[in-house]
Amino acid sequence: MILFDVYPVNDITITKAEGSTVWDDKGQQYLDLYGGHAVISIGHTHPHYVQRLTDQLGKVGFYSNSIHIPLQQQLAEKLGKISGKEDYQLFLCNSGAEANENALKLASFHNGKKKVIAFKKAFHGRTSLAVAATDNPKIVAPVNETDNVVFLPWEDQAALEAAFKQHEVSSVIIEGIQGVGGINVASPAFLQKIRTLCDEHNAAFIADSVQCGYGRSGKFFSHDHAGVNADIYSMAKGMGNGFPIGGIIISPKFKPVYGMLGTTFGGNHLACAAALAVLEVIEKESLIANAGVIGNYLMEELRKLPKVKEVRGRGLMIGIELPEELAHVRKELLFKHKIFTGEAKPNVIRLLPSLALTKEQADHFLTAFKAELN
Repeated sequence: MILFDVYPVNDITITKAEGSTVWDDKGQQYLDLYGGHAVISIGHTHPHYVQRLTDQLGKVGFYSNSIHIPLQQQLAEKLGKISGKEDYQLFLCNSGAEANENALKLASFHNGKKKVIAFKKAFHGRTSLAVAATDNPKIVAPVNETDNVVFLPWEDQAALEAAFKQHEVSSVIIEGIQGVGGINVASPAFLQKIRTLCDEHNAAFIADSVQCGYGRSGKFFSHDHAGVNADIYSMAKGMGNGFPIGGIIISPKFKPVYGMLGTTFGGNHLACAAALAVLEVIEKESLIANAGVIGNYLMEELRKLPKVKEVRGRGLMIGIELPEELAHVRKELLFKHKIFTGEAKPNVIRLLPSLALTKEQADHFLTAFKAELN
């Protein structure tokens, strides 16, 4: 048997990782400014995280949601406290796509409506309805196609108002900062307009925080920069620092009914131990504040560089748009300077490092980046 070949991969094999540093099987050291798609939130192999998982594995790794799992309630309480959403409810699953599926489904259960508003360049996942709400026809199979999703231009308030007049809207789903779409930041005014229209029309405001949440923006959810609360927040990626876990937190106006949502693996003992360790480290080491400080420093320095077209983002979710003639820079950063970064088509370098990134590590990247620009 061979692997189903759907991933373009770099010819690198990582065998060791610590903090924001990884090593390959030849002993070569790399600076990791991508964290495996924004997954590594507190740093690779953080000692507290490793200990939490190791201790839990020695007790019980898994049992289903047919029994009491106190770790789930501990996670809900810690998450409510750190996010500031203590009156919300938590449903645990396994991935960001699954979180968004459940969010969209729950919204439709709540108001009995079908239409979903999404936005151009959105990415919400690869499963049935999540991929239908993703603006990439290449990854939408015929069986996923539906006329229940309406795509609108990014940041177009007039188009948003018109869509609410034309359709019976069940929900609006929006990333606070589009990741795959190129690090496009939703303005406070636009998020506030979504909140107002959802209130007026009994629609649910779904804040896709899978990539832009969990402290990455300098606030717990990037949507918090707008000063409004969404009805449902979807989470995954940085939630488990590499252990598969996702979830949605749900406004108290949504009432649970047995069987309306469900999962086999979601909220298992190991996943909850991983997620608790992440929140404990975020709190103890003030990583949300660090993301804001180091992110602002990086963006200020990058904006001084004349060959950079635009720098977008918040905190440690940064997009560096380059002219076409510099499209090779990301590859040079990896193979010449040994620095992992991400990309968004066509020419945007994405930085999604651990929230524990240091100024020294940021300066190391800036030195290498400037060398390539020059």
